[in-house]
Amino acid sequence: ADIGFHPYPPSKLKAFSEQLDHDGLFERVIVRPITDGCYEILAGHNRTNAGKLAGWETIPCEIVEADDERAITIAIATNLMRRQDLTIMERGRAYKTLLDAKNQQGFRSDKATSGDSRQKYSARQIVAEFFGVTEYEIRKAVKLTQLIPELALILEQETKKLNLACAELIADYDAPSQAAFIEMCKIEGYQFNKATIKHITTQCPPPSAGRQAMFAAWREARSIAEQHEKAPPKKISFDRRKFAPYLSGLNDD
Repeated sequence: ADIGFHPYPPSKLKAFSEQLDHDGLFERVIVRPITDGCYEILAGHNRTNAGKLAGWETIPCEIVEADDERAITIAIATNLMRRQDLTIMERGRAYKTLLDAKNQQGFRSDKATSGDSRQKYSARQIVAEFFGVTEYEIRKAVKLTQLIPELALILEQETKKLNLACAELIADYDAPSQAAFIEMCKIEGYQFNKATIKHITTQCPPPSAGRQAMFAAWREARSIAEQHEKAPPKKISFDRRKFAPYLSGLNDD
């Protein structure tokens, strides 16, 4: 299954390979048997690739029996716990896949109780407690998986053009509506701010909006921003009564 993790880039894989060659493997790769003496890697793809790059012909493994749901859980959990360099999009896709797997196992996404008072477990709550994060963090990361691939790539690689706060608001739109934001992101030197996105969402409420209406709202937001920049600074006034204690102190000096 595509659980959302990117493999190490060549430069990082080479450095990892050199470390393995010098220090050896600290933790075994986890695999499961599939067919005809073959094994599927559940955790340790980067270790395996780094070992191959170092010239290894074998690598120590821990063999586990796992159905597809457990295999996905192992693969996601080990990556989320070990890799501190994961992007918000990688975490979001991983959380979503893990929540889907948990819900298929019978967990519920609410916290109510049934008629016979049995607890209905919240998959998100269980995942949050296991990884030491909040449910809000998981919900926010999962929401970003609603971004179309082009915007997700911009968020991961060009955060100055599209930051998390803006991306979270854009994710409320459907795919055709999101496409309009790609063109806006491509403008040289331009970067979104939350005020602009909020203006667009007010004028063109999600989940669906026409392209022309969205561009009109965007141009209007930019015009308002430019007017604010050109406006003279507001006059600053002081309440003498509030500053009297400080002023009297100055006079005493």
